[in-house]
Amino acid sequence: MVLAGCGSTVSGHALPEGGRTVDAISATPKPPPGKPSPGKTPGGKTDFQAEVGDCVTLGGSTDDATITKATCGSQDSNYRVIGKAQRSSQCVGDRDSYYVETVNGIEQGAFCLDIDWVVGGCMDVGGDIARRIDCGATVKDGVKVIKIQQNATDVSSCGPGNSGFVKKERKFVVCVQDL
Repeated sequence: MVLAGCGSTVSGHALPEGGRTVDAISATPKPPPGKPSPGKTPGGKTDFQAEVGDCVTLGGSTDDATITKATCGSQDSNYRVIGKAQRSSQCVGDRDSYYVETVNGIEQGAFCLDIDWVVGGCMDVGGDIARRIDCGATVKDGVKVIKIQQNATDVSSCGPGNSGFVKKERKFVVCVQDL
């Protein structure tokens, strides 16, 4: 008797960029008529479906990630989709994180992610995955978003006493205060 078969393993992974976060409030401008919409970027093939500008809840671990859609700015939302690609290496370099689905270890599609920053809101940026927190919480790496400075590439644009997450490629800074 001869038996033959084939199989595959599908898995998702979330990886933070550089151990810290960058930013994530990229309001996608409306494209001129006749130009392709940035929200329709095909990316790779993934079981999870989202468009650029959608917000998500990223959870789990880097080896066993979970992802679901969420309302932007809500308590559940921790990341915003800023791009889609076939491979995570094709995401913009100053992204905060990415979620990738693999089949037998080969990337099939990636979602490029930034933290879903909300001015006046607070985030814990100390772990592998950022999470929204109450601004009265006492956490080691908690920050409150003061402003998002467009057309800036230096934290000095945040003013004295503040710090920030610089997005040099996309030219903006998320100005924060430590909690």
